[in-house]
Amino acid sequence: MKYTEILNRDTESAFKPAWWLHNPHCQTLWPHLLRFTPPLKTQHERLELPDGDFVDLNWTLTPDSSTDSLRPSPIIIVLHGLQGSVRSQYASGLLRAIEGMGWRGVFMHFRGCSGEPNRLARCYHAGETEDLAALVATLRRREPYAPLAAVGFSLGGNVLLKWLGELGARAPLQAAVAVSVPFDLANTVQRLEQGFSRIYQERLLLALGKATRAKFTRIATPENLGDLRRLRSMREYDDKVTAPLHGFTDATDYYTRSSSRQYLKAIRVPTLILHAADDPFMTPQAIPA
Repeated sequence: MKYTEILNRDTESAFKPAWWLHNPHCQTLWPHLLRFTPPLKTQHERLELPDGDFVDLNWTLTPDSSTDSLRPSPIIIVLHGLQGSVRSQYASGLLRAIEGMGWRGVFMHFRGCSGEPNRLARCYHAGETEDLAALVATLRRREPYAPLAAVGFSLGGNVLLKWLGELGARAPLQAAVAVSVPFDLANTVQRLEQGFSRIYQERLLLALGKATRAKFTRIATPENLGDLRRLRSMREYDDKVTAPLHGFTDATDYYTRSSSRQYLKAIRVPTLILHAADDPFMTPQAIPA
């Protein structure tokens, strides 16, 4: 697996996978199916949003180690992938590492991903940056002197990079990291329809359909979504659900406007991007050169 660091240059990592994880599918599935990460104790907070909805946060229990109110310990925001949560393996592992550094970690669930459906018909998507902006603004008001950084995985990485590009030099972070980002959403959904990657697509569709049906048994839907169980691809889901609920014309419009690749050139915050050239969720053509 070749990792690429994109800052002002490309750097090939010396990372070598274990011999028994010999292909990208093994490397993708192993942490989900066979690796155990002990649960991490966190403190829950519900952040009310300007539109009447909410997102749920989970904070590490790291105390603020600084005794100087003008130099508080850093806060690291963690953003998850599609249908992820604080229970995801990568989330608990990263939060534990943040806690071990003596920093404060805050995991932000996207709308409807914490185990409780959100209040509004809209939910979240790969290009929705308003909720991240609301969290950062809240943290800045609470602690204007605390250094802020963010780490985003997959869809959450796309959200983070797009937001950083939208703000440019005005982004109030000291650093950012994005891991396994779907830079080109159209490329990603096309890849998920090929070969073994269709297994990931089926799992994602099941999770998305279940969450969407659960929400719309509690609130009225403004759209005729039809039978979600008949959808056979992520493109169909985005055409029938994501696009109409979030103001896009169709899936193509959603992918075009929400892909982070076009925003990278405007990022001014020091940003580390980690990406595998053989990522099974997209083709190498999606990786920015």
